[in-house]
Amino acid sequence: MPSFATEVKNELARLMYDKPHCRKAELAALLRMGAAITLGPKHALGLSFTTENAAVARKALVLLKEAGPVHTEITVSRSRRLKKNNSYTVRVVPSPAVEELLHELGLLAGSMPTAAKGGSLLRRSCCRVAYLRGAFLGGGSVNRPEAGYHLELVSGNYQFAELLASLLKRLDMPAGLTDRKDAYVVYLKESDAIVDFLGVMQAEQAVEAFEVTRNVKEVRNQVNRLVNCETANLQKTVDAAGRQIADIRALAAAGRLAQLPPPLRAAAEARLAHPDATLAELAALLGIGRSGVNHRLRKLSELATGKN
Repeated sequence: MPSFATEVKNELARLMYDKPHCRKAELAALLRMGAAITLGPKHALGLSFTTENAAVARKALVLLKEAGPVHTEITVSRSRRLKKNNSYTVRVVPSPAVEELLHELGLLAGSMPTAAKGGSLLRRSCCRVAYLRGAFLGGGSVNRPEAGYHLELVSGNYQFAELLASLLKRLDMPAGLTDRKDAYVVYLKESDAIVDFLGVMQAEQAVEAFEVTRNVKEVRNQVNRLVNCETANLQKTVDAAGRQIADIRALAAAGRLAQLPPPLRAAAEARLAHPDATLAELAALLGIGRSGVNHRLRKLSELATGKN
């Protein structure tokens, strides 16, 4: 069974933005997450993008072919390890046209966009969303909600991670930023924020699956809380009844039970006869209120312990 993150990426990889500038922004973040710049003859620049998701590889290939007059190739590396995914590498053959494309996508040193000075890539709000979608496709993951609420974007570049965090915050999403070994992690841990993220990415199937699972999880948690509360209350009732019976038996052993006033003696006899009864049930048997039963049993306890 594929991971939830894989299912989300498969869904997003099938979607194409209508506007060319949004597709370029998506490609820019996708490549920044998972691509490396290569060097060819005469110092011509190329690209190599690797992913374990076939749908993401196809998406990168389509977007690259549209972005400029570059020659692309794709290869598959089959893993020899059990349950290890294949790797898909999209290669952009080094050529003079690649350097221009790299500048346009902000992939060369000193040309990366920022939240404050986004240039053409991040000037529009729709492009900022597209940029985040590309980042998720290239280096994102999200847990199934039954396993916990966690979505993250992982990058080896701190400046890029800061940019992603700032873009999320501009969308009013409470993004956090931390480091993990040699990588930087931008994350969301609130379920509502994760649903919002998937929603703006247009992952409608993922949002529906997430919501259904989250609702089931919350109902289950609520039921468990109620059961735990009921169990705790039942245990308290059993413990209290045990103490009351012990006190009444202590009074009987001392010969004091027969000397009690009729109301107290009646309460004591009712408790001995019905050790599992609740206060409400004893109240019904004695024809008095619950507070009256509670008062009489407390009085019996005080007499047995010498507090009165």
